[in-house]
Amino acid sequence: MIRRIIKIDQDKCTGCGLCADACHEGAIAIKEGKAVLIRDDYCDGLGDCLPACPEDAISFEEREALAYDEEAVKEHMKKRSLEVKEKSSYQPSRLTSWPVQLRLLSPSAYFLQGSDVLVAADCTAYAYGNFHEDFIKDKVTIIGCTKLDNEDYTDRLTEIFRMNDINSVTVTRMQVPCCGGMENTVKKALNNAGKHLPLRVVTISSKGEILKDENY
Repeated sequence: MIRRIIKIDQDKCTGCGLCADACHEGAIAIKEGKAVLIRDDYCDGLGDCLPACPEDAISFEEREALAYDEEAVKEHMKKRSLEVKEKSSYQPSRLTSWPVQLRLLSPSAYFLQGSDVLVAADCTAYAYGNFHEDFIKDKVTIIGCTKLDNEDYTDRLTEIFRMNDINSVTVTRMQVPCCGGMENTVKKALNNAGKHLPLRVVTISSKGEILKDENY
C-alpha cells in the first residue's frame, strides 16, 4: 500500500539517538552510528520523531510500505523492555578500599601493602561503561584530577609508592591533553620513590573507547 512514512537523511544524521528515544513504537534504531527505520510496519506515520531531530534529518514521504501493525509493535516493545531489564540488572561494586580520593588517602593505609594500584583520572569511570569490571576489580583504587584539584600530587604519590610494597600501577586517563598531568605525575612519583614497577597507562576517549593501552 502507498502511505505516509518517515524518511531519514543519512547524510544529515549524526546518530545522536534523540529520534529513537522519541519514537513510541520503537521503529527507529541506531546502527553503525546512524538512525535507521528498522521496519515499515512499526512506523505509524505520525512523526513524533521529527521535532526531536536537531539536524532536520527526518521528513515524511509517500511510498509503498507495509501497513502499520499495532500488534507487532506491542510484541516488539515487550521484547525490547525485557532486553533493557536484563542489561540494567544490578552489578555489585568492585571497590575494595576507602577512601578513593587521592587527597584523602593516607600513604600508610594498610590496604596499600602488597596491592595492585589503579590511579584513575576522575572522568574515566564515567566515560568507560565497564570500569568496575575491567579496571577497579582486584585493585586498590585512587582517583583524582590534576587540573581541577589544583594540587600537585607528586609528593603524596611518591610517599605511597615509597612506603608500600606495591605490585603494579595502572593509570586510566582521558584523551584530552590536560589529563596527561595524571600520567606524568604518576611517572614522576615512581621515579622519585626509586621504584621500577610494572606501569600500564590506558587512554580513554569521551565516547568510552580505549584509544591506547601501553605498558612501561
